[in-house]
Amino acid sequence: MKIGYFTERPYRWLPEEEILKNHAFFAVSNRLYDRDKAADDYNYYLDENCYAEELGFDLVALNEHHGNPFCMGSVMNVEAAILAKMTKRVKIVLIGNPLPVIKHPLRMAEELAEIDLISRGRLITGWVRGAGSEQFFNNANPAYNREMFNEAHDFIVQAWTRPGPWRYEGKHFHYRHVNPWALPYQKPHPPMWIPGVISPETVKWCAEHRYPYIGLGTMLGPTCDLWDYYADEAAKQGYQASSENFGYLIPTVVAETEDKANAIAENFVYGGGQNAFSAPEYTMPPGYNSKAAIRALAKQPTGSWLGVSGEKMQQHMHDGETPAVDYKEVHRKLVAGLDKVKRNYQVIAGTPKTVIPKIKAILNILRPGVFIMFSVQGPVSNEDRKASMRLFAQEVMPALHEHAKAIDLRDPFQRTPGSVALSAGVSRAPVSDRSPLKELGLR
Repeated sequence: MKIGYFTERPYRWLPEEEILKNHAFFAVSNRLYDRDKAADDYNYYLDENCYAEELGFDLVALNEHHGNPFCMGSVMNVEAAILAKMTKRVKIVLIGNPLPVIKHPLRMAEELAEIDLISRGRLITGWVRGAGSEQFFNNANPAYNREMFNEAHDFIVQAWTRPGPWRYEGKHFHYRHVNPWALPYQKPHPPMWIPGVISPETVKWCAEHRYPYIGLGTMLGPTCDLWDYYADEAAKQGYQASSENFGYLIPTVVAETEDKANAIAENFVYGGGQNAFSAPEYTMPPGYNSKAAIRALAKQPTGSWLGVSGEKMQQHMHDGETPAVDYKEVHRKLVAGLDKVKRNYQVIAGTPKTVIPKIKAILNILRPGVFIMFSVQGPVSNEDRKASMRLFAQEVMPALHEHAKAIDLRDPFQRTPGSVALSAGVSRAPVSDRSPLKELGLR
């Protein structure tokens, strides 16, 4: 099993009241932006990823969002290019480039090829459709989001593998001359991992392409459902899905005492946390989600990633004046909500001694070949962030590697995803184990 490190690289100098007044991080005015503090943070986060390599993490993961202080990674390929030179061993995972809103897949193919070359083959690229708010920020039509995603992906693979020059005329993209001279170091191209929340279309697409699917902190029961759906689709493609086809990213904080870990973990709900990523009108623009995805999201009562939940959907129907806000009461409710997601194993916080059994339980249930620690959000000091990383790497990670080996969790480098053939008429093997859910008080 591979273990990775991830941070949203939050802008840490935004007063919480400003976020709460705005009801979301997205669309908070950039008049509150401080260039000197932002410069310090950008440089710190690059150093933090280098520190992850020093500590022994197998990979560092980057993502991208636009116009949102929740994530400073506005152009993550810039950071990836810098890390390609600054690091020596760690794999650089992009989760991922929002293809439909970038609108220039040939430029994307060149950028990623250069990063792969500079790193000498350490790039793992991932693709996303982009959050709902990205459609607004980049003036993209959400109704064409998925088909643009599919076309851009197929074009990039061709650009990396088909000798040029050649001409491309698609539905959404047109190029008179395709002949990139920056081609990836890895052949035929870098591995592709696809992150997701609860969209059945994305899971099906992943299984058809034999790409690992990375679950973004979704509740354990529904995540098992996703795994099963992937495995069923994989069986239709003639292969057995297993641990190499799955990864899981989960918010995690480790400290020397339980009290300190829990205090730091409160920053996961700073300003509303990921459930306040964007307001309802930006989260799910018309045409962005399919009917099946909306039905699945409606069953997620407390959300899973970037504010997508049944509660968020209900807010679409809110009408009338917005009531006055009692910020202390809002904060109290946020902390109470954090306690709930801790019980649901959607946030892991504690000392190494208490964190290890919780993550082992997740590994037993989901059986992922990749586990990614999502570092804390909010105005947490560099010292506390690094201490959490160090305690996880030095005291938690060895136990997880040992446990993963004992239960045979193979990663995508130990066994190629989609390489285990499944004969026609033979039932697929289970890909998760739901039996511990009842014992943990989960569904």
